[in-house]
Amino acid sequence: MDGMLDPDSPVPLYRQLADELSTQISAGRLSAGERIPSEHQLAKHYRLGRPTVRQATEVLVRRRVLERRRGSGTFVSDVPPEVDLFSLGGTLASFRRSGIRLQTRLIKRLRLRSVAGDPDNPFARRSAYTVERLGSVNRKPVLLERLYFAPDVFPGMDQAPVDAGSLSQLIEQRYGLRPRAGRQTFRVHRADAGLARTLKLASGTPLVLVKRTLDFPRALTAIFAELYCHTDELVFAQDIGGIQHA
Repeated sequence: MDGMLDPDSPVPLYRQLADELSTQISAGRLSAGERIPSEHQLAKHYRLGRPTVRQATEVLVRRRVLERRRGSGTFVSDVPPEVDLFSLGGTLASFRRSGIRLQTRLIKRLRLRSVAGDPDNPFARRSAYTVERLGSVNRKPVLLERLYFAPDVFPGMDQAPVDAGSLSQLIEQRYGLRPRAGRQTFRVHRADAGLARTLKLASGTPLVLVKRTLDFPRALTAIFAELYCHTDELVFAQDIGGIQHA
């Protein structure tokens, strides 16, 4: 087991522990089918009460990262894990909390571009910083993201190092901004030839298309995103019990 949690963090301790366990699973320190330490062991190691430990593991059980076996304990699940599609902390945070390591690479570098006339896109027929990146799990593409950023809210963003890491962390560090709210829609979208080639699928394969806007203090709809999700390897979900920043 790894180190201590941060009692002074605004992130609740149960959420910190859930993230810590997810990280261990993602890094391979806990494997599919392996029993995790008992509630007593986790409580002792992380200096937590057992109700807090139970709350943390329950989060991962709901996401199908862990499974309880009566009389045997709690185990790392070997069924497709769920990824919460709505996280104000960003895509990488969503996958990390589900115990999944998402590898990303840029398909189109971040540039100021003119945006086509999509009626769902708040930047339609205007200029926005845009970037495309492909997300893979175990070298299999599962997610294509098209992201649009308001240039007046994020000036000079094309000078930022966006090749690696979390875009949400970059925005917080560079601009001191965190999203406060968001909206998203879901629909089925059949992969055209370009999407099929990028995601290594047959043309016409059904995908989950998520269109999302994020609001920042004093800056509504500052980010728009399109996420094309392939659901064969993962279950994409949304926790409606409350949205928290990661």
